[in-house]
Amino acid sequence: MRILIVEDEPAIAASISAALGASGYQTRTAVDGEEAWFLGDTEAFDLVVLDLGLPGMDGLAVLKRWRSAGREMPVLILTARGTWPERVEGIDAGADDYLAKPFRIEELLARVRALIRRAAGHASPVLAAGPVSVDTRQMRVMIDGANVAVSPLEYRLIAYLLHHKGRVVSPGELIEHLYGDDDARDANALEAVITRLRKKLGADVVQTRRGFGYVIGAEAE
Repeated sequence: MRILIVEDEPAIAASISAALGASGYQTRTAVDGEEAWFLGDTEAFDLVVLDLGLPGMDGLAVLKRWRSAGREMPVLILTARGTWPERVEGIDAGADDYLAKPFRIEELLARVRALIRRAAGHASPVLAAGPVSVDTRQMRVMIDGANVAVSPLEYRLIAYLLHHKGRVVSPGELIEHLYGDDDARDANALEAVITRLRKKLGADVVQTRRGFGYVIGAEAE
């Protein structure tokens, strides 16, 4: 999962990025409204953490431009503005949730998990397909309730496919959402990760749709 952090306070941005990274997310940071708008308009993100008090273009203006352009990624607003009219304005502009500063990082992580789940149509933090399940709170992968040891990249891959259970995900989309900006992005490397997951979880868990991509939780062809 790939998250855009829009925050002009370096310490806050670094803290959020570190916490999200430790929770299995890939992050990108923007420090002003213009940069945030451009990244959100041209790159794929599973969620945006958006501060309102930004230099240049403020957060609400950025959000309104995204929504006007049809950008539908979930947006969690962060702000020191605490009055209810400002909260209403943010929600009406297209925000999906609102967290006032100062905040606990644990609450931010819980809200991020919930927003990403809801965007994919899931209510429970435990995602499952057949005997395989992923607990997104504990970052655990299980088969019939028994823990399976996986690498961070393997976890991100199975979690992404389970969030989009039943939908064929192209290699390009997987690469875009699994790897950081500085990581080597290669379809052969992606196939190697999927091969390792099949050895750990079962040969039929992640299915290949030749010429289209990969799917979990769909009927075998």
